[in-house]
Amino acid sequence: MKYETVFILTPVLSDVQMKEAVDKFTKVLADNGATVVNEELWGLRKLAYPIEKKSTGFYVLVEFEGAPTVVKKLETAYRRDERVIRFLTFRLDKYAAEYAAKRRSLKADKKEEVVVEVKED
Repeated sequence: MKYETVFILTPVLSDVQMKEAVDKFTKVLADNGATVVNEELWGLRKLAYPIEKKSTGFYVLVEFEGAPTVVKKLETAYRRDERVIRFLTFRLDKYAAEYAAKRRSLKADKKEEVVVEVKED
């Protein structure tokens, strides 16, 4: 099954600490037999409303494929980690999976355009 999870990390972390947290959760997925399809660091963004007296947070999106039991283990890891202030995991239906694949390909095309533009100079 295909899943997508978005979690928000506390904004007081350094870039290194944020990457360590992301690596920790992708490792939880890998250790439980899931394969990470895509990982996007959306960066520091403003929250819609204050959470734990914080108005910003580091947003991270991870797409993965795995068994339904993996989700429970991942969410347990989120709850045990004090750096995570919110998370949401959901199963992608066929339409959402197609949209996610299209979004990834568009993002890859934009990266190629930037590389081509830089090489031309």
